[in-house]
Amino acid sequence: MSRRKKPESIESDQNPFALSTGDLMSGLMFIFVLLLAALMLQIQRQNDKTQNQIKDYNRIKQEIYVDLKKEFGKDTLKWNAKIDSAKLSIRFQKQSALFDYGKIELKNDFKEILDDFFPRYMKLITKKEYRNNIEEIRIEGHTDSRGSYESNMELSQGRTRSILNYCLNNNMPDTTLDSATTLAEWAKFRITANGLSYSHLIRNSDSTENFELSRRVEFRIRTNAESKMEEILDSLQSKD
Repeated sequence: MSRRKKPESIESDQNPFALSTGDLMSGLMFIFVLLLAALMLQIQRQNDKTQNQIKDYNRIKQEIYVDLKKEFGKDTLKWNAKIDSAKLSIRFQKQSALFDYGKIELKNDFKEILDDFFPRYMKLITKKEYRNNIEEIRIEGHTDSRGSYESNMELSQGRTRSILNYCLNNNMPDTTLDSATTLAEWAKFRITANGLSYSHLIRNSDSTENFELSRRVEFRIRTNAESKMEEILDSLQSKD
């Protein structure tokens, strides 16, 4: 009597690599989860770093504004000036006290203001906690919209150059910031004269032009916070 052939086990009919393939897929899934978790952690850390940078930059701007208010707040009325927190600017608004109509030469009244203002201004913005965060000091000249854009551009540029020359030659404190840099050297790499014609008009509440306030001179501080913020925004937009 012949022996019955034992039935082959169910396992022998299966793909001998099935188990190892399943293990491989499980392993790949585990690696994917780890990579995803690491990526999310990296994104969170970058977001935290960005938020901290923004807070730090805003803190520096706020501290500069507070110091500007402390130093010049009592002078703004007699100078007919205004301190702008958003732009970190000091705006001299009474054009008739600054220049004669259509002229670029400084009036004596404005020279007296600059004699008082500029040395104190430079001393403030070159404090140790600020000087490395100052990217540019912009002297901006603005006109109203009467006359051509080109003639007003020439006028506003001429006026800001007159202010710059007067401040550098007459009102620059003889100070050394560190062993290698004088205040004058630091300033020459950062102070710029910018004529803007009537590209930045000031308007009344009814949207009509305020001719008197549009004619003005501004000393504006541009910190590296602004350029860093622009870099952050560009980076965030490129990820969208």
